[in-house]
Amino acid sequence: MSNNLYVEKNGAIATLIFNRAEKKNSFSLAMFKQLGEILDELELDQQIKVLILKGVDETAFSAGADISEFLENRFSAQKAKDYNDATLESIEKLYRFPKPTIALIKTLAIGGGLELANSCDFRFATSESKLGITAANIGIIYNLTSTKRLVNLVGPSKAKELLYTAKLIRAEEGKEIGLIDYVYPMEEIEEKCLEFAGQIIRKSSVANNGIKQVIQSIIDGENAETKEIEQLILDSFSSDDYKEGIAAFLEKRKANFS
Repeated sequence: MSNNLYVEKNGAIATLIFNRAEKKNSFSLAMFKQLGEILDELELDQQIKVLILKGVDETAFSAGADISEFLENRFSAQKAKDYNDATLESIEKLYRFPKPTIALIKTLAIGGGLELANSCDFRFATSESKLGITAANIGIIYNLTSTKRLVNLVGPSKAKELLYTAKLIRAEEGKEIGLIDYVYPMEEIEEKCLEFAGQIIRKSSVANNGIKQVIQSIIDGENAETKEIEQLILDSFSSDDYKEGIAAFLEKRKANFS
């Protein structure tokens, strides 16, 4: 398996690293497929409570899909469909990943790179980061699924502006329009991101993973609890986390969730 993607684990935090700096961490088709495989493995890892995604260094988060592959893998309608189906399957897995996710963007998040970041729960960026969707530069219509996520974050007018102009914006502007959650100097961002992840892992993963599913149901258009969501909530009352949380409250101590 290629080392263009690899995972580092530190306790309950897993960091998925994009390791193709010589190409600004642009994603090949093989990398998109590998991404899906890694996410499947991390979903089953009971020790992991938070997933962080980042570039291997300060070169880029990701400059998107590797355009040098397009003449071979994306140069007809059928080939484009096969390519799009494969890449969007992995991006959808990231978006639906059942545990909290954070994109740590040090510099560039462009095209498919921003698509990956927008599929995470939170986006941390530095003041040196540049963000954009540049499909209009090469005559591609941005897919509906990822366009909807962009619209959910920034609204239809800003989404149109970003897509029509294919311009790159700074992280500060991204924060103003809702694309970025937190902006820090380059020398602070790793520490700040880990501090934030630390706040999450100290809480109940049963609660947090369930909250993610509930919020996702709302985003997907549900206005009332489905049977699945109702059962998810009821099951939490039988969990070890619930028992520990109640015991900690009554004993006036901090909960020690598994």
